[in-house]
Amino acid sequence: MLLNYFKIALAVLKRRKFFTFISLFGISFTLTILLVMTAFIAKIIGDNYPDKKRSRSLYINNIEERGKESMQSGLLSFYFLDHYVRSLKTPVKVAISSGFNGTNTYVNNKKIALNYKYTNADFWEVLDHEFLEGKPFTAQQIANGELVTVISEDIKKSYFGNIGSVVGKYIEADNVQYRVCGVVKNVPITLYMIYSDIYLPYTVSKIDYKGTGYQGNYTGILLAKSKADIPAIQKEYDAMIAKLPMQSKKFTKIYSHADTFIRGYVRTGNEENSGVTIALLALGIFVLIILALPTLNLVNINITRIMERSSEIGVRKAFGASSSILVYQFIVENLILTIIGGLIGLVMTAIIIYFINQADLIAYLKLSINYKVLGIGLLTCLVFGLLSGVYPAWRMSRLNVVNALKAQ
Repeated sequence: MLLNYFKIALAVLKRRKFFTFISLFGISFTLTILLVMTAFIAKIIGDNYPDKKRSRSLYINNIEERGKESMQSGLLSFYFLDHYVRSLKTPVKVAISSGFNGTNTYVNNKKIALNYKYTNADFWEVLDHEFLEGKPFTAQQIANGELVTVISEDIKKSYFGNIGSVVGKYIEADNVQYRVCGVVKNVPITLYMIYSDIYLPYTVSKIDYKGTGYQGNYTGILLAKSKADIPAIQKEYDAMIAKLPMQSKKFTKIYSHADTFIRGYVRTGNEENSGVTIALLALGIFVLIILALPTLNLVNINITRIMERSSEIGVRKAFGASSSILVYQFIVENLILTIIGGLIGLVMTAIIIYFINQADLIAYLKLSINYKVLGIGLLTCLVFGLLSGVYPAWRMSRLNVVNALKAQ
C-alpha cells in the first residue's frame, strides 16, 4: 500500500510541476538558511581553538561611561587592563591584546594585506595556539621592545612561499621589519578578540599605550584557576568597577563587565540595549519567521493542489475509498514532498558552504555542515510537512462525492 502511495505521489508531483517547484523551493530554501546559519553559529560558539580554556575564562571588551546627557563606550585602554584588572587577586592570568589593524606589505611587487595586533606575554599562556614552528615572544622580549613577531600559517605561505622554517627570518609590516619567532595555526576572524595575521609585542606599538584614560584599543581575557572561581572573579571585577573614579564631571556611572564567552560576544556596548536575552530573542524571531513563512505557504499550496484534484477524490470515493484512506494518502504525499525538499536543501547547503570556504569570504573561517542540526532540520521539515498536510487533507475528506464531481 505504501509503495502504491509513493508511486501515486511521484506521478502527482510530476504532473503538477509548478506546485511541486514552489513547494520544494520553500522547504529546501528554509532548510538551507537554517543549516548555513547554524554552521556560522556553531563555528563561532563551538570552535574553541585557540580558546581551549573558555570554561574558566572571562572576557572584557567594553567600558561605558554614562551621564545624564552624555555617553561614550568602546574598547579599554592598556593602562586600565594593566593597572586595574591585573591588580585583581582571583584571576591567575590576564591576557591583553589590541584590536586588529590592517596594513599592506609587498613581496616581489606583490601586495599582501595583513592584520596585526599587539599582545602581552600572558596572551600566549591564557590561549593555546598551536605552534607549527618556533615559540611565542617572551615577557623579557616585550620589556626590551624587541621587534619580534608570531605569524599565522597563511601569512607565512603568502609572504615567504612554500619553504621550510621561517623562524629567524624577517617580515615587514607597517614599514617595520620584524623577526619571526613563531608560526601558529590560523585563527578565524570571527574570534575578533584573538584573531590576527601577525602578533606583536605591545611595547612596539606606534600608538601610545601609556595613556591613563579608561578607553582605548585593547581587550582582556581573565583566566581563573578553576571554573568554580568564575563567580568570585566577576564579583571582584564588579567591585573594582564600582570604585573607579569618574574621569569627567559629565559622567556619573561607569559600566564594564567580565563576561563569559557568549555574553561577551553579543554585548553591544550599550548598557541599556545589550545582553544575551536580546540576542536570543532576535535570533528566535528570525528563525520563527523563516520557519513560519514556508509552512503557511505549504498549507495554502496544499489546499489549492488538493482542491484541484476534487474530481479524482470524487471518483475514488464513488468507488469505495474511505475518507481515512484518502487523508492518509495525501499526508504521505506531503511527507514525500518534504523529504525530497529536505534532501535538496542538504545539497544546496553543501554547495553554498563549499563556495564560502573556497572564496575565503571570512578570513580563516572554514564552515562545515552540522549533522546534528541536519537531523533536527529534517525532523522539523517532516513535522511541518505533516502539519501542512493535515488541514488540507481534512478539508478534502469532508468533500461530498457529488459536489466533488460537480466541481470539475
